[in-house]
Amino acid sequence: MKEINIGRVLIKNRHKRGITQDELATHLGVSKGAVSKWETGSSLPDILLLPQLASYFDISIDELIGYQPQMEQEDIKKLYIRLSKDFSMLSFEEVLAECLKIAKKFYACYPLLFELGTLLINHTSQASCPEQVEQIIEKALEWFHRVRTEADETNLQKEALLMEAFCLLQLQRPSEVIDILEPVNMQSGSPEPLLASAYRAIGNDQEAKKILQVGIYKEIMTLFNLFPSYLNLCLNDAEQFAETCQRFYKIADVFQMKMLHPGILLGIYITIAQDWMKLNNAEQALDILSQYTELAVSNIYPLHLHGDNFFDLLDEWLDSELVLRSFPPRDETLIRHSMTQALNENPVFLPLAKDSRFQMMVNRLKASEEEK
Repeated sequence: MKEINIGRVLIKNRHKRGITQDELATHLGVSKGAVSKWETGSSLPDILLLPQLASYFDISIDELIGYQPQMEQEDIKKLYIRLSKDFSMLSFEEVLAECLKIAKKFYACYPLLFELGTLLINHTSQASCPEQVEQIIEKALEWFHRVRTEADETNLQKEALLMEAFCLLQLQRPSEVIDILEPVNMQSGSPEPLLASAYRAIGNDQEAKKILQVGIYKEIMTLFNLFPSYLNLCLNDAEQFAETCQRFYKIADVFQMKMLHPGILLGIYITIAQDWMKLNNAEQALDILSQYTELAVSNIYPLHLHGDNFFDLLDEWLDSELVLRSFPPRDETLIRHSMTQALNENPVFLPLAKDSRFQMMVNRLKASEEEK
């Protein structure tokens, strides 16, 4: 991220065109000393002179003052990772203040604004009180709404729409969620088959295969994101709930989700365990929590999205896809700690607190957290 630096830009453009400070001063009707002070940074030109300076060097005013309203994708990625790390090491208030400052500076950089909103949502658990959580979600909602309504990139708009709906749900505003999401387009289809066919037609089977792998992967992630909500709706029918769980396990096994995307699997395991507790079936809850623990303490770190033997052309796409990004939503220290909290501090599992199996799981998670 570049700070405003008129002096550096003036020196660069004067030298590029072979212009002296005297010549520039004469053109603008100021003293050579004034130009010298601008270049050393000890003073700034009058705002009325900016258009003349920009015109003289044939550059925009933004270029003249060194202002960069957009950040490159790679820089956004690095910033997200750095801020995520800061949330695990510095005070929450300090990092939050920096996020707000960056958002103000780059308010027209929609990919960055989306990522900052996502970052805040992923760290609301560190807020000091419920009131602050609400304030943070409101701020993220503001950013997501801006991205959805102002950005030109279609995929980014869609992702911002979903995050906006998520924020509204967290703020107990379901009617607004319905307003922005309905009607659901059941006929939208997927562009991947047509695009792959086009690449095959020009003899590029490799690219066609890559595009179809991306399509399959995206649909699988969509499917897995649907399961938690559907499971919750099956709680009035234990048999249907059990059947839904079995289908989920089979799909997860077929696509080897423990290696392909352990993060999404861990979240659904917790959801299933909580739902079994609501169904008064502690034994089933302990069984799935056992799977959760085995996966959480296994060799899945550092967490990042990646392909596998089946999705062997996926990594390049994941590295270039900002919204899906291959890096985790929080720093690993916080992720490991949250995995322990999901059991140890979850009120739903309080009836299991004295169970020896449950205690063993919590201890294993704590030990894994300390090994990091």
